[in-house]
Amino acid sequence: MDPFAALRSEYRGRLSEADLAPEPFEQFRRWFAEVEGAGVTEPNAMVVATADARGRPSARTVLLKELDDRGFVFFTGYTSRKGRELEANPWASLVFPWIAAHRQVIVDGPVERVAREVTEAYFATRPRASQLGAWASEQSSVVGSRAELDLALAEAADRFPEGIEIPAPHRWGGFRVVPDTVELWAGGASRMHDRLRYRRDDDGGGWVVERLSP
Repeated sequence: MDPFAALRSEYRGRLSEADLAPEPFEQFRRWFAEVEGAGVTEPNAMVVATADARGRPSARTVLLKELDDRGFVFFTGYTSRKGRELEANPWASLVFPWIAAHRQVIVDGPVERVAREVTEAYFATRPRASQLGAWASEQSSVVGSRAELDLALAEAADRFPEGIEIPAPHRWGGFRVVPDTVELWAGGASRMHDRLRYRRDDDGGGWVVERLSP
């Protein structure tokens, strides 16, 4: 037997409609605070799935950096694979895999660039080494060796010596996923999981909660 087939965990979570906040952003913050308090490693880590203009998907793990009443924000290189795909096909799906807590959140919706001042404000909070890395890396481009990357980082450090403010590169910035749906998943016994989904109502001004079969 393939060893993967034998791997199995039992879940005991429950989630009812009565547990939910009126809108998904508040509910997400509630769950986030709980999993963070439970010691889940990097609870803001999320899988970002995109697709190119032909519909071919790709996915990677990125860190959520902002959440407001419009959506979920992350930062990346605009010329990276995900950046190029989002320009060609501005829709994305996010998955927060809080496995240790037997919980998962899935966010689907259109994507927009954040305002440049938002990118610059966030970039200013990054550690200096991360700022230099953003200048050194042409994200997703092919490089010949690790030595090339190390050289690019050294050149960035020479360009911006200590004491010099490092601006955000123009090829780097934020994207906001504006959710059409937000699904909360809680692992249940006998694989009867609870799946509750917020969906924007037909007028786009409020939220409808639907229960999905596991």
